[in-house]
Amino acid sequence: MTIFRPPIVRSGTAALNRALFSKTFNLAAAAVHDNKTISHYRKALQAADEILQADRISPVRPHPDLSLAAQGRKCLLLNPKIKVEAPDTWGSVLKDGIEKKDLSILPYELKLDYDYWEFRDVLASILPEELHDEIPSGFNTAGHVAHLNLRAPYIPYKHIIAQVLLDKNPVIRTVINKVDNVGAESEFRTFQYELLAGPDDMHVQVNENHCTFEFDYSKVYWNSKLEHEHRRLVNIFQPGQVVCDVMAGIGPFAVPAGKNRVFVWANDKNPESYKYLVDAIKKNKVSEFVRPFCEDGRDFICRAADEVLEASRKGECAVLPIKVPRSQQQRSRSKSPTGRKQPPKPKEERIPIPSTISHFVMNLPASAIDFLPSYRGLYHGHEDLFHPATSTRLPMIHVHCFGPKADDETPALDVCERISLTLGVRARPAKEGEDPAEAEDRVGEDGVPEVVVGVHLVRAVAPAKSMYCASFRLPAKVAFATRA
Repeated sequence: MTIFRPPIVRSGTAALNRALFSKTFNLAAAAVHDNKTISHYRKALQAADEILQADRISPVRPHPDLSLAAQGRKCLLLNPKIKVEAPDTWGSVLKDGIEKKDLSILPYELKLDYDYWEFRDVLASILPEELHDEIPSGFNTAGHVAHLNLRAPYIPYKHIIAQVLLDKNPVIRTVINKVDNVGAESEFRTFQYELLAGPDDMHVQVNENHCTFEFDYSKVYWNSKLEHEHRRLVNIFQPGQVVCDVMAGIGPFAVPAGKNRVFVWANDKNPESYKYLVDAIKKNKVSEFVRPFCEDGRDFICRAADEVLEASRKGECAVLPIKVPRSQQQRSRSKSPTGRKQPPKPKEERIPIPSTISHFVMNLPASAIDFLPSYRGLYHGHEDLFHPATSTRLPMIHVHCFGPKADDETPALDVCERISLTLGVRARPAKEGEDPAEAEDRVGEDGVPEVVVGVHLVRAVAPAKSMYCASFRLPAKVAFATRA
């Protein structure tokens, strides 16, 4: 309710004084003479809009008279518009209860302190009014670490902001702020940071999509706001398919896909990411399906296609034990020639590696589109593996990128134009209801292949900038071209 606002505490850049946030509100309360009627009057007063209805405040309170409270007597906090000294503000339910001598009305002092106020409430009482519109309530998290990216006007208040964030988020123990390095970003998407609150402990554990990841947040890329995107793509992959994750990071696409029995060739150029990717594969028991690599993505694209084909021709597969119920194990025990019972041989399930890759994922939005020329000649000389010789389609490419933030076709047209320039195709946005995965391979009259691109909005990253995922099927003219 708007009446419950914290006191204004303009403490500037001084230390946070939590005691200053205590505030008392004068309300009316209905004392209940018989606790057995509490439920009845609570429902009746609520239906008549005569009871206090406020977030995180229970209207049922001990009687303000300590001696009566000690006897277990209760009262019900009333709507702030009801005044003890003004009977004309009393509603019909309250008047009826008083007349029956079930209730009596009395003043009540509701005391709220720092623990009650939420993060935004506290900062709104501390920060100048001109900073209220963009209070930094959004932040990335990685395990126990909260990662802020504060704009210049908020820097003088950075330590108070961090302390309040710690207070209001019990799972957070460390708060950091990104430090810009003249606008440049690391090749591996890591960043410089300053510690604002808590211990300088960047070794975190994260659970996402039923998988566990442990890593040093200062040495690898992780973005908690991409969880939905990770899940979206993983749900597209089918068990038994092969996915090539070109910029895999520590495995947020690869490891959950492996749990779904999808084969993944997972690569990242950052040696630290590779190290934690290997650890995640082992920790989540997906080594039968996920293979880690540490190479430049441009070289890895074609090499992965070659290796998958070679592994398939060698008959490589995932070998999984089949769990047999104990009761069945006991029934199937047989006697050996010596008369001793022998346990049955464990059964195995073998899932063969297909000869081709079904999906490529390129989650490096700042530059992934620049990697598209590496697909030229991906399956040169292997036309017999694909339609129309077989039922197998060429792989889907899922390339993440940044683009303009807009509600019209501008982002899709911008992304398609960049794909056209780098891949040497005529890319166009998918029409409403058109599925890029089902689009037929086309070549224009001028011999230029055309590709239908689905442009999915992932999230906004700045006032005029958003992250997108462009998905399209690799054109035959590109896949079967001569490799450079």
